[in-house]
Amino acid sequence: MQHTERNDAPTSVYQPQSDATPPNTPPRRPSRGLRTGAILLLVLLLATVFGTGLFAGWQFGTTTGTAVVQPTPTTGSTPPASTGDVETIREAVIARVRPAVVQVNVATQQGQGLGSGVIIDQRGYIITNNHVVNGAQQVEVMLFDGTKLPAQVVGTSSPDDLAVLKVTPPKTGLTVATLGDSSQLRVGQEVLAIGNPLGITQTVTNGIVSALDRTIGTIPGAIQTDAPINPGNSGGALVDLQGKLIGIPTSTAIDPQFQKPANGVGFAIPANRVQFIAPQIIENGSVTNSGRAALGINVTSVDPTLAAQNTLSTDRGAFITNVTSGSAAAQAGLKPGDVIVRIDNKEVNDVSSLSDALVSKKPGDTVSVHVYRGNQQLTMNAKLGELQIR
Repeated sequence: MQHTERNDAPTSVYQPQSDATPPNTPPRRPSRGLRTGAILLLVLLLATVFGTGLFAGWQFGTTTGTAVVQPTPTTGSTPPASTGDVETIREAVIARVRPAVVQVNVATQQGQGLGSGVIIDQRGYIITNNHVVNGAQQVEVMLFDGTKLPAQVVGTSSPDDLAVLKVTPPKTGLTVATLGDSSQLRVGQEVLAIGNPLGITQTVTNGIVSALDRTIGTIPGAIQTDAPINPGNSGGALVDLQGKLIGIPTSTAIDPQFQKPANGVGFAIPANRVQFIAPQIIENGSVTNSGRAALGINVTSVDPTLAAQNTLSTDRGAFITNVTSGSAAAQAGLKPGDVIVRIDNKEVNDVSSLSDALVSKKPGDTVSVHVYRGNQQLTMNAKLGELQIR
């Protein structure tokens, strides 16, 4: 099976699934002695209602932009965090943000599912996860007051696991979340997660920012939090104590040995990525500037069978099946049949590790690409292009 630098996934992992569809369990090597002391090997579990899924890795960098959404000031005020009355602050934030969080109900060929979403524009635009609405034939949004509205999917960015929905605002208007600056987050900062876990609407959990700049599948710069993120929280709100939306919960983690959720290990898409992607989708119906790096190749993972069939000099790496004309790979001199085994100082054993090697790169960065071409070992410098999201 071939893979491209778009939205395809290596065969060893799953792409995000709609909350309506329970994906199959991904193949994994058996764990041996992993649970010793405090050692815990984690793999990603999408926060879906009826199943689990893994993000596929691809070549992406990071970038931010200026939002052009049109918010409506939210009602009420949030006491300054310096007051020290954390309970009062939490209550004020919750009262302010909950009306901007919606439940997203979807119907697919496989059945019904649900997730969460956040109103980001007074014209009726709502941000959610791509995996919540992926494959949806019908989408309905339930507002804070219980009002149900039909919704259309304006556009998606599968690598970012983001989607924008559109509803016709009711006469009473909509409460809009205020987007924060996720680059200003600090580890240890208190946060709240608001969503619809297990279909229990408008549930609030709290925790802290556990870590920053995690690479979670195709999402670089993800926020790690110990605020409980349960099935149905996907697409909801992660907010700070200023009442600002600083992330969109997208996944939690499971212990691969017992296939059960690992408490306190959740991840969210940073608000600055939302600010960069959502306005493009609102304006164009798609992402026109991904800000993500790409070589411009189709690849498949090398294994002993593929190596024997193609008389390769290595039984690991990423085998190039196609090079896009005019791409970074083409300009660097890469050819179909080459096997990429290293990018800069990072080993490439398969398609997934090729993704890992490029995920933090940006368009315009130059990387050293080490390949096998027949029996030759070559090194080429490639100036990375921009990933086209379709």
